[in-house]
Amino acid sequence: MTEFNSSEDTRIQQGTHYDENQIQVLEGLEAVRKRPGMYIGSTDARGLHHCVYEIVDNSVDEALAGFCTSVWVTLHGDGSVSVRDDGRGFPVGLHPKMHRPAVEVCLTVLHAGGKFGGEGYNISGGLHGVGASVVNALSRHLRVEVRQNGHIYEQEYTLGKIDYDLRVIGDTEETGTTVRFWPDIRSAENPGGVFDPGITFSFDTLKNRLREMAFLNKGIRIELRDERGDEPQSRVFHYEGGLKEFVRHLNKNKEVLFDEPIYVEGEKNGVFVEVALQYNDSYQENIYAFANNVLTPDGGTHLMGFNSALTRAVNDYGRKYRILKEADANLKGEDTRESLSAVISVKLHEPQFEGQTKSKLGNSEVRPIVDSLVYDKLEQFLEENPQVARAILDRCLGAARAREAARKARDLTRRKNVLESGGLPGKLADCSEKDPAKCEIFIVEGDSAGGSAKTGRDRHYQAILPLRGKILNVEKTRLDKILVNQEIKNMITAFGCGIGEEFSIDKLRYHRIVCMTDADVDGAHIRILMLTFFYRYMPELIKQGYVYSAMPPLYKVTVGKNETYVYDDEALQKKLDEIGRDKKPEIQRYKGLGEMSSEQLWQTTMNPETRTMKQFTLADAISADEIFTLLMGDRVEPRKEFIEQNSTLVTDLDL
Repeated sequence: MTEFNSSEDTRIQQGTHYDENQIQVLEGLEAVRKRPGMYIGSTDARGLHHCVYEIVDNSVDEALAGFCTSVWVTLHGDGSVSVRDDGRGFPVGLHPKMHRPAVEVCLTVLHAGGKFGGEGYNISGGLHGVGASVVNALSRHLRVEVRQNGHIYEQEYTLGKIDYDLRVIGDTEETGTTVRFWPDIRSAENPGGVFDPGITFSFDTLKNRLREMAFLNKGIRIELRDERGDEPQSRVFHYEGGLKEFVRHLNKNKEVLFDEPIYVEGEKNGVFVEVALQYNDSYQENIYAFANNVLTPDGGTHLMGFNSALTRAVNDYGRKYRILKEADANLKGEDTRESLSAVISVKLHEPQFEGQTKSKLGNSEVRPIVDSLVYDKLEQFLEENPQVARAILDRCLGAARAREAARKARDLTRRKNVLESGGLPGKLADCSEKDPAKCEIFIVEGDSAGGSAKTGRDRHYQAILPLRGKILNVEKTRLDKILVNQEIKNMITAFGCGIGEEFSIDKLRYHRIVCMTDADVDGAHIRILMLTFFYRYMPELIKQGYVYSAMPPLYKVTVGKNETYVYDDEALQKKLDEIGRDKKPEIQRYKGLGEMSSEQLWQTTMNPETRTMKQFTLADAISADEIFTLLMGDRVEPRKEFIEQNSTLVTDLDL
């Protein structure tokens, strides 16, 4: 059993008083099944996994309060998932207002929980109090088991309504809660289901999130087990180093400037702050900010405090030791954050999130607290490590010079655009439609395929931009070099939305950006180069769902006058089995898009009525960053190992 102490850890030790009097009721549960997206974001795979996170969050809240050390998450063969912990267990006494067992109230009444006041929890991620009750409402069936007071209590629910009263089913010396639920997935047998048909729990998706939770709460042990299939698999996440190990994980495929991440920990006025940071050899900024274990992708006051402290500390050190001369301008924030991996985690009693999505932290008191703690630690670190400090300053100065060169390159591009052909690339065959929502642009490999695409397209809404070979690998290059690359300049100009700080999604000229490359390894490489550029410098394109991959056929099978296009070797074999041995089909393998006539390219790859396209999404930014670094970075051995382990997936990799 691990002992948690607030002087050694950011966990908050609470009093042991936690019973039915801490459960406060705000309103009922009527609207959840009618409007599930309001509560879990969507009814697709993302929303399905969110249900697991809501239950796990309850267990982690117990850990934050100092009463839980382990969480077990199990994917069962019948489609259900269970979450078990060794915390105090849901209260089972009668609620003073509802006159029903408190555990039942928590699972059947919206906004009922121990997180709205009283002494139940001081710090919690799920402050809306909708987690357990929403999961219950969206489950075909749910069973809760509470180990408390020497007994094992049980209650079951169907579509959010109780099947029977809370009952004792055994005795135990253990404490904790187990929630097992069967999500209400729509199907032919269950047409009234909530979740989209055919979706299932993903071991990898849950693995990434649970690993993140273990990083953010040092000392907690989270085990994920998948009992589906013939070979069960499991992973255990337990990190005594917390955020320091998180940053090491972010930098695992990169060379670092110093061995041990800088670590900041402190508390002021009830705000607990943890920060870990480490510079590496990339040219990217890789910073993640959390508030009460909730990722805030749009930042907020905790991130503002960190950025301010970092910029001030680096500039002050540079001035003090005259690395920055009197004539030099101060380094900007973006200069000090290039090549940096960092995680900021704050925990506070009443966080103010923007909306249900919790994408941004608004508490004004957090900024000066983070600023002060981080500045003091960075100032001390730089003074005590002069060689590392000089390496960091040199890195930041290089970023500043590249920023200035990039500004000049942008200015030069603007001047040329005013003078040359209306500002659009000469190779772009634009469409006549002006509504971006109706327009799509095909980024095509080579002039030959570009010619076929231009001839075969629908000129009203389809634009074609041919590229000459493989574009620059932006993972290994600073922005100033990127902006002088002609192929990348053509894409930036054609899209119209700018790049970096000047990016504006409202100026985007096409809402479907289609990577159309050959159906071979070279084509896959060109596609990943384009995706790396979009992810690093125009990530909003992927977040908004505007980036696609065309799916051209690999073979044409002809039997008499009948022609069939197939897209991979497996489909080819299936087609040949259908044809049978008596007939002798003619099989044409396309080496590239340029081998197709304009009519064939239109019919197989560009016609909305017959084509297949893959949309790229950004469900997990941390995993996406890891994949891009691994595939496109400088380190060869991790990439070689990945290819050996995933050789069948490399050319069909989803973000």
